Amino acid sequence: MTSSPTVKPVNDRLAAELDVALTQVSAAVRLLDEGATVPFIARYRKEVTGSLDDGQLRTLEERLGYLRELDQRRDAVLASIDEQGKLTPELRAALLTADTKSRVEDIYLPYKPKRRTKAQIAREAGLEPLADRLLADPTLVPDEVAAEFLGEEVADAAAALDGARHIIIERAAEDAELVGAVRAKFWADGAVRTSPLSEEVAKTPAAQKFRDYFDFSEKLETMPSHRVLAVMRGEKEQILALNLGGGEDEVYQAMVAQTLGIDLSSTAPATAWLATTVRLAWRVKLMISASVDARIRLRQRAEEDAVAVFAKNLKDLLLAAPAGTRTTLGLDPGFRTGVKVAVVDGTGKVVDTCAIFPHQPQKQWDAAKATLGALVARHGVQLIAVGNGTASRETDALAAELIADIRASGADAPVKAMVSEAGASVYSASAYAAHELPTLDVTLRGAVSIARRLQDPLAELVKIEPKSIGVGQYQHDVTAGTLARSLDAVVEDAVNAVGVDLNTASVPLLARVSGVTESLAESIVAHRESTGPFPNRKALLKVPRLGPKAFEQCAGFLRINAGDDPLDASGVHPEAYPVVRRILDRAGVTLAELIGDERSLRSLRPADFADDRFGIPTVTDILAELEKPGRDPRPAFSTATFAAGVEKVSDLKEGMVLEGVVTNVAAFGAFVDVGVHQDGLVHVSAMADRYVSDPHEVVRSGQVVRVKVLEVDVDRQRIGLTLRLNDTPARGQAKPADGAGKPRRDDSKRGAPDRRNPGRDKNSGRRDAAPAAAGSMAQALRDAGFGR
Repeated sequence: MTSSPTVKPVNDRLAAELDVALTQVSAAVRLLDEGATVPFIARYRKEVTGSLDDGQLRTLEERLGYLRELDQRRDAVLASIDEQGKLTPELRAALLTADTKSRVEDIYLPYKPKRRTKAQIAREAGLEPLADRLLADPTLVPDEVAAEFLGEEVADAAAALDGARHIIIERAAEDAELVGAVRAKFWADGAVRTSPLSEEVAKTPAAQKFRDYFDFSEKLETMPSHRVLAVMRGEKEQILALNLGGGEDEVYQAMVAQTLGIDLSSTAPATAWLATTVRLAWRVKLMISASVDARIRLRQRAEEDAVAVFAKNLKDLLLAAPAGTRTTLGLDPGFRTGVKVAVVDGTGKVVDTCAIFPHQPQKQWDAAKATLGALVARHGVQLIAVGNGTASRETDALAAELIADIRASGADAPVKAMVSEAGASVYSASAYAAHELPTLDVTLRGAVSIARRLQDPLAELVKIEPKSIGVGQYQHDVTAGTLARSLDAVVEDAVNAVGVDLNTASVPLLARVSGVTESLAESIVAHRESTGPFPNRKALLKVPRLGPKAFEQCAGFLRINAGDDPLDASGVHPEAYPVVRRILDRAGVTLAELIGDERSLRSLRPADFADDRFGIPTVTDILAELEKPGRDPRPAFSTATFAAGVEKVSDLKEGMVLEGVVTNVAAFGAFVDVGVHQDGLVHVSAMADRYVSDPHEVVRSGQVVRVKVLEVDVDRQRIGLTLRLNDTPARGQAKPADGAGKPRRDDSKRGAPDRRNPGRDKNSGRRDAAPAAAGSMAQALRDAGFGR
């Protein structure tokens, strides 16, 4: 007699999934259950978790929730079936070994309370024995045996056979093993097929961006996320008809027949009737459920990929190089309504604002330049941040001329940089912007945000809802909750990786610190405003409602520069200050002498200062912090220099080598701003002289790159670029035909399809794909959804 299987504890399953020790998982789960955050655990509890990193901890946290929900659902299902008196040892074993929620639901389906089905009505009419007899003995003549089951509720043999058929079909549809096998095969062999919803719809202007999908088919298992979301958007907009097929019906019908014990090759009298039953079980029940399941799975996978792309881009943008605490002039470009101007000091405080009108229709160029020159001189402006929206290149030219004039006069000129406006309008109209800048008009708030973004992208972008920052792939087609959870985690990790100046941070920035809620962030700022700057980290405990637990979680991520204790400006947690004192005693120097002394610090052995609480990993981190206290993990600030005289697409020539900024990274390539109001595409096949599976391996959002122009379509405003500067332009090739919509600078402000439109991505679909030849850029553009 074999023992009944048991469900392994959640921690054991997590350890196996993550391929780490059970002790590591148990420690991490305990900390999470106690309210610790992922950044805190990853940074300050390395000894406890065996140095699990933030990526492992995020996965653990997500899977912990799923597995706990799975176990709760399993227990509820077991209890429900047991109450019905139908819980057999085999059924219990099947449920205990089920490792997904869908598997639990498949097993539960026959026992799940439901509305009366046709099969249930047939059973109540006494027709189940008829179904059993026909299945057991196909030599019976269906009409003859059905005649034995006539009565008040069964008028004739046809009605009896219909009832028996419903019973058999339901059995097949509720057989967990069959359902699972059909789903697996449907997914492995199935394909998506799309076509226009109608001939009339295909002719409409709105349908043209989906023209690539008027006669399209691709395997379910390998279809990339951007194409999945594209066709689903086309279906939602009632332009495309979307069908999922699993392959040859006969194969699935054979699977049904085998499960029911039916020999379809038999010539027995009941075989024809049974074959029809099998066909209907497949076509009416199993095929539909498999198609629905495949659609859900397809969308979930596409969403996961899209969210992952968005998260990577957001992380790169948040961790972009800060220009630092320098007085900055922000320019929010515009034509008719003028250019909004704001000057902020090194701390981000607004010191001046105005509007200038250098462009059409006013064309007050000299007056505008004089106004900007006066602002630069009056406030000692060191940086000029130009928003990259409408009129950006014209405004950039104004700033360049101003800088040239200042240099000609012999004075120190500011440095200019182009700054992404994505989400700036969302911030300007937000409640927080109204609270932060109550005296400024909404239009001027955008200029302030642009200036602050150059000083510190992270500190400013946390004020905007992550999904509004505009670096996502089909972000409007992704489930809002899934996207929000992932992006919030990215923001939290980014903020805590950099650290936050406790005496200057805004409420939105503080609210992203480990252990700090929004209400607690408001209390911190209120306390700071009423009592003055915090002199040390311990003073945090005087903030109302900030207790020891919150202090433990947040203190290490908060910085106090020029405070009472130099350690408060570092990433060393206050709980570990005694370790630093031991290090000082051993070295025989003061803290001021030791901080930054690389040679002395590297001569120390972490093991000499480790104890039961603070092990070698923590001591190693402490020594690294003392070497470069408060070090910023972000790269050094640099700017792209756009080519003079290249201001619009028609100025581009094939073969030009230009400097630009990566604005977005998608599954099929990267979009680069080269200063012509229209981002160019570097297809994944033109990124390197090797196979590239993920564009993020090569570039990141915000990165300054050098690219070569391979192809220009002025009429369509399409630009093909390459990172391989030895590539040869595709001269003489046909330009891409009309197809998926053209790139837009900030799709977060629109509900229309964004620039990351789909295409046949050959590079990402073949492991052995070689880099595309230079002359294939037209095809590469079409592959990325830029038309056929």
